[in-house]
Amino acid sequence: MKLTYPLQLSCQDAAALLLAREDRSLSLVDRAALRVHLAICAACPRFERQVLTMRNAMKQWRGYVDED
Repeated sequence: MKLTYPLQLSCQDAAALLLAREDRSLSLVDRAALRVHLAICAACPRFERQVLTMRNAMKQWRGYVDED
């Protein structure tokens, strides 16, 4: 990940961090950079909501029990 200014991420870097956040805790710098990017970008918050929707759907699917 190449930062041109402190805490400045590209959308590609932000998407990678959003996906990595599903598997591990992000560092303080990564969390701050992601928060700044999400505050100024129009598309990435939508992607974040999509990732969260998928996470919730998978949680529900794992807990699904067929009652037949």
